[in-house]
Amino acid sequence: MKFSRPLIRATLIKRYKRFLADCRLQDGQEITAHCANPGSMMGLAEPGMRVWLEPNDDPKKKLKYGWRLVEHASGDFTGVDTSVPNRALRAALEAGQIAAFAAYSTVRAEVKYGQNSRIDFLLSGAGLPDAYVEVKSVTLSRQPGLAEFPDSVTARGAKHLRELSEMAAAGHRAVMLYLVQRTDCDRFALAGDIDPTYAAEFTRARAMGVERLVIGTQISPEGVAVGQPFAD
Repeated sequence: MKFSRPLIRATLIKRYKRFLADCRLQDGQEITAHCANPGSMMGLAEPGMRVWLEPNDDPKKKLKYGWRLVEHASGDFTGVDTSVPNRALRAALEAGQIAAFAAYSTVRAEVKYGQNSRIDFLLSGAGLPDAYVEVKSVTLSRQPGLAEFPDSVTARGAKHLRELSEMAAAGHRAVMLYLVQRTDCDRFALAGDIDPTYAAEFTRARAMGVERLVIGTQISPEGVAVGQPFAD
């Protein structure tokens, strides 16, 4: 998945009100960018960090830049836009690029299910149980090489696990898919110290038959591509 516009490099001044980030462009101009990430962004929003922004000329948008990436000192990247995983995954699912779902012929997004919820993807195919796939963007890393979820308490995430459990109990495939938006991680764990309730719900969901799938990404200022599954 390519970004709509070429990204430009900037320096983060500060992130505030969750969805706003002041940045300094390379020519010294200071601008405010939209930050499409409601999480804590732990370790990704420190003043002085190198970031990549996507400009736009849409007259309907108040902010003319969107924050897409953090570039680490190592040269690795983290994607901070939580809307990216679903767009990249949809393209990969429709192309049959994810082995776990390659047999499914139909991909539907944002289908109503559960209690006033929408599943990220509902997959169907002849002779196969429907697959309910919930997607979470993973950006937290507190140890080298280890990606973690969540980065803050997520009651909504716990609700999704309960609803996936109901789908599994009804005989469907139910899959919790964690898409790691970092190029510096090859392992995954739940951050139970941050949200013990979510960790407990995950344990219950697995016991009910909910599958876990962790997939990496290839991410750079040129775009984002779905990578390979992490070892379980």
